Amino acid sequence: MDALGNLGQGFASALSLANLGWALLGCFLGTAVGVLPGIGPALTIALLLPITFQVSATGAFILFCGVFYGAMYGGSTTSILLNTPGESGSIITALEGAKMAQNGRAGPALATAAVGSFVAGMVGTLGITFLGPVVVELALKLGPAEYCSLMVLCFVTVSAVLGASALRGLTSLFFGLMLGLVGIDLQTGQPRLTFGIPELLDGVNVVLVAVALFAVGETLFLAWRWHEAKAEVRPIGRLMLSREDWKRSFAPWLRGAALGFPFGVMPAGGTEMPTMLSYYTERKLVKPEHRHEFGTTGAIEGVAGPEAANNAAAAGILVPMLTLGLPTSATAAIMLSAFQSYGIQPGPLLFTQQADLVWTLIASLFIANVMLVLLNLPLVGLWARILTIPPPLLYAGILVFATIGTYGISNSLTDLVLLYGLGVVAMFMRRFDFPTAPVVIGMILGPMAEQAMRQALTISQGDWSTFVTRPVSLAILVLAALALVGPRLFAKRSGAA
Repeated sequence: MDALGNLGQGFASALSLANLGWALLGCFLGTAVGVLPGIGPALTIALLLPITFQVSATGAFILFCGVFYGAMYGGSTTSILLNTPGESGSIITALEGAKMAQNGRAGPALATAAVGSFVAGMVGTLGITFLGPVVVELALKLGPAEYCSLMVLCFVTVSAVLGASALRGLTSLFFGLMLGLVGIDLQTGQPRLTFGIPELLDGVNVVLVAVALFAVGETLFLAWRWHEAKAEVRPIGRLMLSREDWKRSFAPWLRGAALGFPFGVMPAGGTEMPTMLSYYTERKLVKPEHRHEFGTTGAIEGVAGPEAANNAAAAGILVPMLTLGLPTSATAAIMLSAFQSYGIQPGPLLFTQQADLVWTLIASLFIANVMLVLLNLPLVGLWARILTIPPPLLYAGILVFATIGTYGISNSLTDLVLLYGLGVVAMFMRRFDFPTAPVVIGMILGPMAEQAMRQALTISQGDWSTFVTRPVSLAILVLAALALVGPRLFAKRSGAA
């Protein structure tokens, strides 16, 4: 009942005119960037980070979450109309959605994707509402050793498990850890990796790094690899689901949401795995008379299920970020850096120290879901027109916003040099398939892991065995080791067989 009472107070705040305005703006921007291939929520939130120095924390996070949810909705539009997924979670949607569009059923495909996103978003947000306080209660029982081990697990899963190459992922992670070391060591007062530059004594600004990696680096890479090609958007037709379409979509929506949310909550979750599982589940469960539609004319179940799984997983990602302070995706890492720019540390105490902010944010997620389904269905024609924006104009605009926003933070030319220096590094990382998310996660969690490790060693009087003698800490470290070594051993055994 506490969760319901807190949620009611959250709605009272979220329904204010200002907060509704931030939610609407976030939903609109999020859907627009979700539609544009290559321009995702991580890049957009990175561009918007400088506003955290001007806007209240509640307004900023309502805006960011609106962008995050909206991008999940918008990604399906590109997948269906262009067969070009805007987000990794929309890749599976393209398999059947594009086939439906080719056969004149783009309207029902877009409609089932939008309604499925709404259903899954509601299920996911209910999960945050009721699961969040439970996770908080468990997290309050953990000590510094367990927190340090949890962060090691997060490092391993995000860097070594989710990427195509464990070595590249870990290299990106260590680059982020190095950036996190820059500045004055809080315990000894000694400068680290400042190279005599006074501006670096306060450390490298996390906002600057996020903008460099996800806005400047991504834009430079897209501009570098750009080739002129006109987007041919397929006709949409009527955005109506027949009674048969509703009947065939309803169960996949629920199954997709049930599959997606747990994957989002897990440290190694993401949106790719649940969407694939949902797709193959629907192929197995589809009625025999509709089985031939998969891969030929396009089966509506193959759009409804994966799109619901995608959105439910996206909602689940917010659970570890808010309750444990652990980001499990690039977008969550950037949102975590926004919390830090306000001097707020996500974690178990967030639900008590910043209760108004948390519950207003959760209530706004429910409101954003309603806004998104109302925006997506009537305005799908507008989203399709966005696909015709010339990429050079888009890239130039992103760089201008990134430069002005970063300079506005501190009015420092050193920051601009760092912005474009790191942006060029990020461009080459993208070129050679080094993931950028571990850099931000390493930079944010690195100092926190160091502090937790030092606290654990202080409590144990320098005894390193404290990390393996405490049962919970040991269990987490064993999971991290299995996540790091397990996939390689399994691949070797499969190859030998």
